Parts: sequence; C-alpha cells; structure tokens
Amino acid sequence: MSFRTRLFHLFFILTRPVTLGARAMVIDADERVLLVRHTYVPGWHLPGGGVEPGETALDCVIREVREEGNVVVDGEMVLHGLFHNNGASRRDHVAVYVCRTITRRAPKRPDREIAAADFFALDGLPEGTTPATRRRIEEWRTGHPPAARW
Repeated sequence: MSFRTRLFHLFFILTRPVTLGARAMVIDADERVLLVRHTYVPGWHLPGGGVEPGETALDCVIREVREEGNVVVDGEMVLHGLFHNNGASRRDHVAVYVCRTITRRAPKRPDREIAAADFFALDGLPEGTTPATRRRIEEWRTGHPPAARW
C-alpha cells in the first residue's frame, strides 16, 4: 500500500470511524438457539462482540461463540445480514451469522462477563430476550429478508 493510500486511510479513520460487531445464531440439532446474558447489560442476546483490529467478522464470531457459550463451531457459518445499529452509534454495524454444526464442550459456567448461556426453543425464547435478538431469529425462522437496522 502506498504512503498516499495509507494517509487517506488514516484520514478516514479519524474523520469517519466505523465500528463493527459480529453475532451468531447458533442452532443446535434440537432446533434450539444459543443465547447469552451478560453481567453488564440487561437481556438475553445472541453471542458476539466487537471485531478486533486485524480480525475478520467471521473469526470474531467464532471466537465469541467459544468464549461466551463454550461452543465450538464445526461447520460453515452463513451470513444472515449486516445491520446498522444506530442504538449504539450512527457508525455502528453488526454482522449476524448462522451456524448449525457445533459442538458444545460443556454448559457455560458464569464468569465476569457472562451471567448465563443456554439453548432455547426458537418458539420459547426466555423473558428478557432483546427485541433485536427476537427480530433476527424471526427473520431467519420465517425466511424473511433481514431488515437494514438492528
């Protein structure tokens, strides 16, 4: 990459920063979805987190599923959609992937970040499941196209 190109990239990073997160709909063999409850924010969410510098969104979501749910992704992850998360900031986006081939090492034990993690029936999500989480699951379940906004 040329010096000029690097300079332009630096300018855009400073003037137009964009954040990217990645989440996963992990569906097990019993057609249940993995949800997590964090210690620092209310509600049940799809596992995921922020994409680190130098990391792909796919690598991020595979890492987060392992860390937050004690689940190993064994198969293909398919992109469900890319969403503008204006609730976080005007520049935040979230990529959501779907995975149906996994190995659950053992139930996730609570830690400093994760208060609980478990699989739930798609039509029996726990009370407190966030609206955005419900929308993503319903889009996938019904085959409706993903919305543009989180």
